[in-house]
Amino acid sequence: MDKHQSEVTNGAQHEEPSKEGMSRRSFLGAGALAGAAGAVAAPMTAAMFAATAKAQAAEIKNSPFVHPGDLDEYYGFWSGGHSGEVRIMGIPSMRELMRIPVFNVDSATGWGLTNESKRIKGESAHLLAGDSHHPHMSMTDGRYNGKYVFINDKANTRVARIRCDVMKTDKMITVPNCQAIHGLRVQKVPYTKYVICNGEFEVPIVNDGKASLEDVSQYRSLFNVIDAENMEVAFQVMVDGNLDNTDADYDGKYFASTCYNSEMGMNLGEMIASERDHVVVFNLARCEAAVKAGKFKTYNGNNVPVLDGTKGSDLTRYIPVPKSPHGMNTSPSGKYFVANGKLSPTVSVIAIDKLDALFADKIKPRDTIVAEPELGLGPLHTAFDNKGNAYTTLFLDSQIAKWNVEDAIRAYKGEKVNYIRQKLDVHYQPGHNHTSAGETRDADGKWLISLCKFSKDRFLPVGPLRPENDQLIDISGDEMKLVHDGPTYAEPHDCMIVHRSKLKPKKLWTRDDPIFAETVEMAKADGVNLEVDNKVIRDGNKVRVYMTSIAPNYGMTEFKVKLGDEVTVVVTNLDQVEDVTHGFCMTNHGVQMEIGPQATSSVTFIADKPGVQWYYCNWFCHALHMEMRGRMLVEA
Repeated sequence: MDKHQSEVTNGAQHEEPSKEGMSRRSFLGAGALAGAAGAVAAPMTAAMFAATAKAQAAEIKNSPFVHPGDLDEYYGFWSGGHSGEVRIMGIPSMRELMRIPVFNVDSATGWGLTNESKRIKGESAHLLAGDSHHPHMSMTDGRYNGKYVFINDKANTRVARIRCDVMKTDKMITVPNCQAIHGLRVQKVPYTKYVICNGEFEVPIVNDGKASLEDVSQYRSLFNVIDAENMEVAFQVMVDGNLDNTDADYDGKYFASTCYNSEMGMNLGEMIASERDHVVVFNLARCEAAVKAGKFKTYNGNNVPVLDGTKGSDLTRYIPVPKSPHGMNTSPSGKYFVANGKLSPTVSVIAIDKLDALFADKIKPRDTIVAEPELGLGPLHTAFDNKGNAYTTLFLDSQIAKWNVEDAIRAYKGEKVNYIRQKLDVHYQPGHNHTSAGETRDADGKWLISLCKFSKDRFLPVGPLRPENDQLIDISGDEMKLVHDGPTYAEPHDCMIVHRSKLKPKKLWTRDDPIFAETVEMAKADGVNLEVDNKVIRDGNKVRVYMTSIAPNYGMTEFKVKLGDEVTVVVTNLDQVEDVTHGFCMTNHGVQMEIGPQATSSVTFIADKPGVQWYYCNWFCHALHMEMRGRMLVEA
């Protein structure tokens, strides 16, 4: 039998043949026909009716099916991987609700084309691609607060912030002194003052090409602590080895990161030579005190404080763990950090309440390990429910292992106890997995997402490049049940799940929104009232065109410029009805953008083609949407 033949796929149960070669469905169908033909059947008793109703109610209670017009219970925020975006999913329906462009260029919204988006991207506005990995929401007292989602760009060493009231990126920074921001999490308690993230690749701390490029002893990785409100680097910590994934505790005291290259190897053989690597734990209070006391250095002409957290520092402790650990996850109870083995079949459970003694040098680093359960091949990431269970992805086994944390601790002490509750096949090679609210105190044990890297034989073939597979698993009962396959493109590296009650997105923009504040100031300087005026301002070969839009009309249906002029078009959407989004597309100029109701957006381009150039609304807005257009008249 094919290994997934009897599992639930796309909400339907595969039929498993009986010993006589007849499927359950065929058997039931045959029974119904027999009954119709007068066959004798036992009457259904009241107890049987009650049992059936109870089973149906349990099935419906955690059903992935969401009826048309009904709302999902959860928002899911998915990284877009090498698409550079973030996606919003509805859970449990697994419907894609929205795509938020971040590190990419998006022609639908004009992200990366508009002046507003270029200001937000700042010094990296010229970069047209990204690799988004780890989306995480800001918290208050260890619970999602619905304010921001943060996301990293491994490809270009950036971190961005998404405002959850409008679901738009509003801040972005390039992190200095390091390369390839990978693991990212937020401070959980008392609130998200800091975003923490790792520079994964080792580079010379002064990477100007003047010193020996081959001298690996000069290479370093940096742990980065970013102020969540002003989106500036508060400080960095230099470490031994590299840094992979990270997480924060529930006390506001410690951050922890995995290291898979303690050897500081520059090729595969060197990077996997040691049988043990480590988890490095950062003491937040000591780091902040060191910054305040001026115990830091700065590099490369910037003013970012860089602290020394290498071995022997009082800021850090290094806990040896088995070979090449990857994921770092904190249990919702706040008791444990879990480092996932990758090249070891184990995960290492670190007791957070032992870290005070470790930093006081009262115990040895390995004394903080309270369990090291063997789960299977290729453990990468661990998620949690609210019943003391953990769910670890096994990349090489293509499975999710469900195990009990306290039983694993008992087994580590020598008791004969089976800590593994279940293993479920997933399809195939899972990376990250996440439970509903499982990274917060609100973990509810309802749903688990497995983000699978491959999907062979799960979907219709679409050529050599195939979709990946997001799988929804019901974990509300004693056993995991696979209930949905969802093809996805391109690699959705990670996700997080938040209850819909935590989010209150706006239906309309407010006229004083900071995202377009600079454009509003430009209009004021030009003497333009954006809510009333339709006006052309000429400043030499620079032309600023201000126009309003109310479905199905632009306030200006033609304007005149000269060939070679730099043209800035500013559009203000005066519609006050949700859903009435307008667009502006200048034909043959590679220019288009979205303008939501009550928003202002602008785009600048060169009028490099003479003659009549039409512009039109490219977001459907009205029955007369096709008629919403105008002319740019370009004089040669």
